[in-house]
Amino acid sequence: QTHLVVTTLASQEEFKMGRRPARCYRYQKNKPYIKSRYCRGVPESKIRIYDVGNKAASVDLFPFVAHLVCDEKQQISSEALEACRVAVNKYLTKHVGKDAYHIKVRAHPFHVLRANKMLSCAGADRLSSGMRHSYGKPIGVAARVDIGQILVSVRAKDQNEKFVIEAIRRGKFKFAGRQKILKSLKWGFTKYPRQEYVALRKSGDLAADGNIVKVHNRRGLLEKSVLYQSGQE
Repeated sequence: QTHLVVTTLASQEEFKMGRRPARCYRYQKNKPYIKSRYCRGVPESKIRIYDVGNKAASVDLFPFVAHLVCDEKQQISSEALEACRVAVNKYLTKHVGKDAYHIKVRAHPFHVLRANKMLSCAGADRLSSGMRHSYGKPIGVAARVDIGQILVSVRAKDQNEKFVIEAIRRGKFKFAGRQKILKSLKWGFTKYPRQEYVALRKSGDLAADGNIVKVHNRRGLLEKSVLYQSGQE
């Protein structure tokens, strides 16, 4: 009868046990371990929305871009990514308005974190199996990031530059390790430097296509070609 009481207490204690601190999973020690048909029962990622703000804004509307760049090879939990997104979004909504920016979270948590659940109640030493069968159960997910990898990007108008940088600085506190805030020399989320982008847009080589640009592929009918109509070719 005493044994039954101890077992019941142990199961209650295990059920109440909280998550481990993220410091236990900060470094990339194991191989990448992703959700698959073999690794089932993985808890859902805490971050579900990666694009926030005026994500449909035209590419010409937001020329300024700042990035939060990771300076360490580490793992970032999905909880931390979500906390960063919320912090950046809250600051920018308050100071520049909800339609004056576009936040893109660039790190995705695919790596599954495991924990070997241990009993921590009275009489647990008689019930627990120690390091026997110690392969853990999935408890969460994290993103494996490298030095120089972009974690978060924000595009906005040039006049809101200081607010964007302050918002990213606040989001930085949600992550372990060191990050750098970089101002991009490129136009928006495109791959073209500012002067080159303006010149290519004027010439008709680039066409705005939502929040990105399309390069003119020089195919199709001449009467539909922007380059031919403007006398470029």
